[in-house]
Amino acid sequence: MLYALLVLAGIGIGLVSSLLGVGGGIFMVPLLLLTGLVGTAQEATGTSIVGVLATGISGSIGYFLRRQSPWRTSLTLMPGALAGSYLGAALAGEISSLMLSLAFGLFLLYPATVLLLGKEPKELVRGRDRGNLPPYLGLLVGLLAGTASSLFGIGGGVIMVPVLLWLGLPMVQAVAGSLLVMVPTAALSTALHAAAQRTHWDLALPLVAGILGGGQLGPAVAVRLPQRTLRRLFSLVLFYSAATMIRRGLGH
Repeated sequence: MLYALLVLAGIGIGLVSSLLGVGGGIFMVPLLLLTGLVGTAQEATGTSIVGVLATGISGSIGYFLRRQSPWRTSLTLMPGALAGSYLGAALAGEISSLMLSLAFGLFLLYPATVLLLGKEPKELVRGRDRGNLPPYLGLLVGLLAGTASSLFGIGGGVIMVPVLLWLGLPMVQAVAGSLLVMVPTAALSTALHAAAQRTHWDLALPLVAGILGGGQLGPAVAVRLPQRTLRRLFSLVLFYSAATMIRRGLGH
């Protein structure tokens, strides 16, 4: 029964995560912790990152088939993101579970606030080429996103999606670009967490089974929704996850 429920949860997580480009960790980490399926935030991160990898693969295929994948921009982000994945996995073993939960929640407040209160992306990038990311900025953004992905199990989308919006990409393409970068970074993070024995494969595999299916639904919905609606959904999801993890990090 538990595994069937995890598959169903994976379908929902895959749909929403591929719709918003957030990887799925913002749902899987609280799910695993608050239900008591894992004992620490590190184990939740190590388990959820497998689902993030599945989200990246499935969602990227869905957006590529719909010709919405800004793959050149994603390639600029990948080197820094891979380095950040290694750094985040190394830091995860050095930080306490409560501190990691609190940091996770506080970290999410920034992109949530930006997308809820910010201007239209085209107003922020007047005079720039759409999606033109200088190599040095791509390295920095990728490093931050990769570290967040591996440390918090969130896929790095909470950094990459806002940045790609500021560069002038439409929300759908920002989501698609974020998901594509997740594939190599989440693969590296999965290997590192597994090597450190922080992955519960009996929980991860049922989630992955559902996510692979749900990840095909997100792109189909995203191309039909207004851009403003997608941005606000992205913001609300981040606020919810931030509040959940901050509360846990404070011991409540």
